[in-house]
Amino acid sequence: MDDPVQQRFVELFGPEFGHGKPFNLSTLRNTLEALGSPHLALPPVIHVAGTNGKGSTIAFMSAIAETAGLKVHAFTKPHLFQMNERFVVSSRFADDLTLFAIAADVAHVGTELTQFDAQAATAFQLFHEYHASLTFLETGMGGRDDSTNVIEKPAASVITPIGLDHRDALGATLVEIASHKAGILKRGAPAIIARQTPEVMAVIEARAEEMGAQLFRCGVEWDAYASHRRLVVQTEARALDLPLPSLQGRHQIDNAGLACATLLLSGAVEIDEVAFATGVETAAWPARLQPLTRGAFSAPIRAAGGEVWIDAGHNAAAAAVLARALIDMKARRGGESTVIIGLRKRKDAAAFIEAIAPGADRIVAAPLREEHVEPIEIARLARQHGKPVYAASSLSDAMQNAAQLPAPRVLICGSFLLAAEALAAENA
Repeated sequence: MDDPVQQRFVELFGPEFGHGKPFNLSTLRNTLEALGSPHLALPPVIHVAGTNGKGSTIAFMSAIAETAGLKVHAFTKPHLFQMNERFVVSSRFADDLTLFAIAADVAHVGTELTQFDAQAATAFQLFHEYHASLTFLETGMGGRDDSTNVIEKPAASVITPIGLDHRDALGATLVEIASHKAGILKRGAPAIIARQTPEVMAVIEARAEEMGAQLFRCGVEWDAYASHRRLVVQTEARALDLPLPSLQGRHQIDNAGLACATLLLSGAVEIDEVAFATGVETAAWPARLQPLTRGAFSAPIRAAGGEVWIDAGHNAAAAAVLARALIDMKARRGGESTVIIGLRKRKDAAAFIEAIAPGADRIVAAPLREEHVEPIEIARLARQHGKPVYAASSLSDAMQNAAQLPAPRVLICGSFLLAAEALAAENA
């Protein structure tokens, strides 16, 4: 393990749980109380749950706030390269020594914490000690029992689109998963909700009524959409006419709109339209339909007149969004799309492949550097959808195979691990 911060957290708290994390926040609450309850004395908190789009929504909110001259804290998950990426303090990644020191303080009073509980406690202590105008918290998994849900009085609760993921931990149905995620809603805190399926929205509405949380639903109390190559965001009190988002894909219009609506409706800070426009236009969030344009890794594809994209999406809902993006690209520019897929073993490979297949002309299966679905199994599933397939021995082998096609469009997706491998190769 070459990440010193991650190594230190493993030494102090053990390996990070996957789906086996126990749903019990009492130990974390006791630890935070022993630390002086830093989670109760943070800058205004915007708490974000959902299946997809959480990180992008926080990236847009951060860019908008920082353009307005505000400092922000953010705790997000997972990271691409280094665990420091999870801890943004006063608009900068926390440094190793600071994280070492605070993690040690947390371990001193919280010896029974899971690693993600410890990360949350470290974030709360960091955020309490440094100045910022806003705090953004992303749930790790679910919401009701998530480590971040010890926050009692957020400035706003946000729920991005909910889909099927982590079913062994959160439930097999959308209703069960939505029940977990709606658990972040708090009495007195406005709840800004992305567009949802009717069954999911019914769960959220019932929870909001139970908690006395005021709902602001996309398509009802607010809306966001593209019009004449602009992003329009409307609430009952204000309308914004903004540039289209910097991040690619129609789904980022939804994420940018949700970010703007949250900042407008939370009342946590005052932001002018110039900051909204600049933030939406310049926000960056790596490995979210990100083009590779200048490195050696993508050079053979580009030299053949093609293009290379990466995305860390790893569930069926994300795959459906990527399929739509590929269809849009093909309609605008023509050409065929080769999708390179690598998946963690615990993911629903069949559902992911079924969702992305409509946008793929060809599928190449690749292994990951950690436990993964075997490429031969991904290839078998892809053949069921009538797609030409190739089972690669490595990401490099997958790229060499894709480069054999004329002017290929290549999308690398399925895992943060594969996206990080591609980015590291591109920047080597």
